[in-house]
Amino acid sequence: MRDNSALEALVQSLRRLPGVGQRSASRMAYHLLQHDPEGAQLLARSLLNAVQAVKHCQRCHTLTEFEICATCQDSQRDATRLCVVETPSDQSALERTLAYRGLYFVLMGKLSPIEGVGPNDIGMQKLIQRVDDGLVQEIILATNFTAEGEATAHVLSEVFRRKGLAVTRLARGVPVGSELEYVDLGTIAHALMDRRST
Repeated sequence: MRDNSALEALVQSLRRLPGVGQRSASRMAYHLLQHDPEGAQLLARSLLNAVQAVKHCQRCHTLTEFEICATCQDSQRDATRLCVVETPSDQSALERTLAYRGLYFVLMGKLSPIEGVGPNDIGMQKLIQRVDDGLVQEIILATNFTAEGEATAHVLSEVFRRKGLAVTRLARGVPVGSELEYVDLGTIAHALMDRRST
């Protein structure tokens, strides 16, 4: 096994990626080493460069190479609305809709007492400081619809309502283009509870 210690280290490193198990990691490692060593070198350089260059935006906490990210620097954004998300990938998903032109704050996690993740482990204190800038009038809670995401949204909503801010939550409902027959019951129930007049 000593002959393959570098290979095994590569496999174990790839297993750290979400959704990648032993078999997938092994396939990736063998593919890179056997069929695409140039791609492996590129991947290694890109990872190292990203780890050294990427940091948190001083205003919204997302990942960027600059002190202040491009979104926060954009004077065309609506500074009165602040959308709170769990991760940079959630922010990216919202941006791809082209439906939101306000600013963001990325928590870099969610509350999870079972896993020992409390308010100090996510960007909650920094978010509270960010909101105290006097510009923000509405907080849009866009945490995920998991138990932890709901708990995070609830805690944040209590904090910001006490500060006199408007607090809204992403709506839940039936996906566009779907048929009720095929939608899960939980989604239908939430769509009924969150219904609006037309």
